[in-house]
Amino acid sequence: MKRIVSRANASFKSLRALKDSARERRTKRQTLLDGPHLVRAYLHFVGQPRLAAVSADSCETPEIAELLSRLDSTRVLCFSAALFAQIAPVENATGVLALIDIPEPRDADRVAEFAILLERIQDPGNVGSIIRSAVGAGADALLLGPGCADPWSPRALRAAMGATFSPVIHTNCDLAAYADRFAGKVVATAGSGGVPPSDIDLTGRVALMFGSEGAGLSRSLAASATVATSIPLAGSMESLNVAAAAAIVMFERVRQLGAKSC
Repeated sequence: MKRIVSRANASFKSLRALKDSARERRTKRQTLLDGPHLVRAYLHFVGQPRLAAVSADSCETPEIAELLSRLDSTRVLCFSAALFAQIAPVENATGVLALIDIPEPRDADRVAEFAILLERIQDPGNVGSIIRSAVGAGADALLLGPGCADPWSPRALRAAMGATFSPVIHTNCDLAAYADRFAGKVVATAGSGGVPPSDIDLTGRVALMFGSEGAGLSRSLAASATVATSIPLAGSMESLNVAAAAAIVMFERVRQLGAKSC
């Protein structure tokens, strides 16, 4: 494990640039995983990261020491606490991060039983939370259209809690074209005017569409739907956060599938 104490170090400069710049992440097709949970998930689902970095004052903590025992020591850099704080994607650094390659976009043309389509969802925390719920609910295709937040940004990765490593995620997709050729029920979500999700049969081949935080689905994409759904609210709020709404609709499908199998 190599120790780094100078700001002039090339690896330090590269990691700091990736932390600070979305353009740098897109250009290099690399990103940073922050914290033991994400690094552990990457080791489990993918393998060794390109590089790992630890803070000198965290190496002896039991959780990080155990994680270091699983990492290739030739790919681990130990930074002084002051330097590590400058490359950590979060304010309260966890003591370990990993540099990984962003996978190339995957083919979204294969037949899916349960697809999630995201249109212009701009908050990376919402994107990450929806990814986590989608994988947990058994989605086998999750398509992000242009204008969505980068699912590989550090904030989205933290919200997804390792679900981003699933092979079902596709980016920069033509959502309207996918919805038009989807051989199943296409469900548009709306703030009002739709039927409750519990009144829709979601047990077959289904595509669920969720729109931006402020405007919802565009008219053109909503027109691709076979049915629209809205979540009934008992209180005075007009709508739910898109990540919360997505989880409710997705797990209504899980509930229905469970009831059908009984």
